[in-house]
Amino acid sequence: MKNFPILLLAGVLLFTACNKEDDMPVVKEKNLVETAQAAGQFSLLIQAAQKAGLADFLSTESNLTVFAPTDDAFGQLLKKLGLSSLEQVDNHILAAILKYHVVGSEVYSTSLKSGVVPSLNTGSPDKTAVSLLVNVGSTVMVNDAKVVKADIMASNGVIHVIDKVLLPPTVVDLATFSSDFSTLVAAVVKANLTGTLNGSGPFTVFAPTNSAFSALLSGLGLSGIDTVPMETLTGILTYHVVGDNVRSAELSNGAVKMLSGKSVVFALGNSVTINGKVKVVVTDIQGTNGVIHVIDQVLVP
Repeated sequence: MKNFPILLLAGVLLFTACNKEDDMPVVKEKNLVETAQAAGQFSLLIQAAQKAGLADFLSTESNLTVFAPTDDAFGQLLKKLGLSSLEQVDNHILAAILKYHVVGSEVYSTSLKSGVVPSLNTGSPDKTAVSLLVNVGSTVMVNDAKVVKADIMASNGVIHVIDKVLLPPTVVDLATFSSDFSTLVAAVVKANLTGTLNGSGPFTVFAPTNSAFSALLSGLGLSGIDTVPMETLTGILTYHVVGDNVRSAELSNGAVKMLSGKSVVFALGNSVTINGKVKVVVTDIQGTNGVIHVIDQVLVP
């Protein structure tokens, strides 16, 4: 949505001494691809879009927001992957990566809010949109990338420049992008569950916040995750995971078996509760191998 005026160059008439309408030049506004080309720092992004067959879409589709990685950002990714050029990246993989940088509506910097934003990447287990996590603070972060320049306007959308290429995330990746889940991530690492939850899945993770873990540890008289016995921690964490991609619309009343083998009981009303007291506070943070729902307490088997 647009919250401030846009200078439409196509609407500016440059009058000359001639009175003939045909002789009055009109400056045509550039589309997203043309705008990126003119900026001079997105040659690899444009090359990727052309290679993946998305350049026409980005040129003609209306009302798009593109989080655009710079050439330096693509260079960093290629170096990390041990590749010398984008030609070495499979077209389907490249298309999935690029679609994860695009939102299907115009969102200007004044409208950006912290929260979950659906991308045009539908590579999730049930083909729903894979989520972007936006954090608006002293800087604007999209997942783990920083917005370094905002609101570059084009005729069919807007570009926000970012300093890192966004890779479609697993549920573990999504958890690492939010400071609210640092204790959960530490627990998953300690319990050696990172490889499992980075697997093909699908998984549904009911993710306790840091404050939820703090309350549990305090109640148990423990100083931190490191003091929880491994077997106990593994049992707790697997009690938060379902072996399926269950979005909020698919939740229903009754018992559901968790990865641990034990069941929890859901109750749906004005809010969703688990085991009678744990509340689901945020839903449908979608990754490539599953979905996260945020809960306000740790589930204890």
